[in-house]
Amino acid sequence: MVPASASPAGSARGLSSAHRLDGWIAFFLGNALLGTIGVFVHEAQAAPLTVTWFRCAFGLIGLTLWMAWRHRSWSGLRRGLWVGWAALPWVLLLSGLMLASWWLFFTAIQQVPTGVAVVLFHVQPLWVLLLGAWWLKESVPRQRVVSVLVAMVGLVLATGVAEGVAPSRGSHAPGYWVGVGLCLIGALCTATVTVVAKRLGALPLGTLAWWQCALGAAVLWVAPVGHGWPAWGVSWAWLGGLGLIHTGLAYTLMYAGMARLATARVAVLQFAYPTVAIVVDWLYFQHTLGGWQLGGMVLMLISMGFGQKLGRGP
Repeated sequence: MVPASASPAGSARGLSSAHRLDGWIAFFLGNALLGTIGVFVHEAQAAPLTVTWFRCAFGLIGLTLWMAWRHRSWSGLRRGLWVGWAALPWVLLLSGLMLASWWLFFTAIQQVPTGVAVVLFHVQPLWVLLLGAWWLKESVPRQRVVSVLVAMVGLVLATGVAEGVAPSRGSHAPGYWVGVGLCLIGALCTATVTVVAKRLGALPLGTLAWWQCALGAAVLWVAPVGHGWPAWGVSWAWLGGLGLIHTGLAYTLMYAGMARLATARVAVLQFAYPTVAIVVDWLYFQHTLGGWQLGGMVLMLISMGFGQKLGRGP
């Protein structure tokens, strides 16, 4: 998750309660939309790099049209998209890291169960807390660290990963630990993006998301050319949704919200994504949830709510 309009480190502390409320609602809704991404990836039936390119291409279209509407003129659009020579290397770095995390996730779910991949990718909140404290010098309340750790325990229970890796189940399928490694690397990429973007400072809303999509569309077009274009029709609709809904809309909400939140609070709210993903997996794919899984979901929600009420700081 990359803030397209990140405030300088620590500036969120001075925000009013209403401003912070708007921030966490927007960030929560963006993560909730991302929770439905598994359905779109499954229905698209395309190779991971092809899925990544389509997400970038359609996301670029949606973001360009939205930003053109906001700026009302092409000259205003150019000014809104230009980040300056000093920030450009950082913006390209963040874009590359985010593209890598997308591809790593789409590749990993071919090697490990989706629930395991979700759990491993969502070790990122702990990385965010550690990187924020180390690099941004942000104060992290001990209670908020506990809330993130508790939410991670709930996430493990909710996805059933504890049963899936039990010794009684026998050895893992070939490529399992490769998938695990890809997930852990992807989680670190995403956490680094979040923290570096906060350190980078304020950018016009949507600018960083636009650069991510532009870079991906420019360099990953070889994927659909090499693997073959999906059949015209339903697959293109699902792939278009990945760009317009899960990139254009969801990222705009998350970036707008993240600019108003401290890194520690962002770390807690990110658990909205796996919570919705598990519910969608249950309802859409009809994967029955056991008692431990339901308990894990409740534990996650409680820890998220608890994390938001800790203290008066952001």
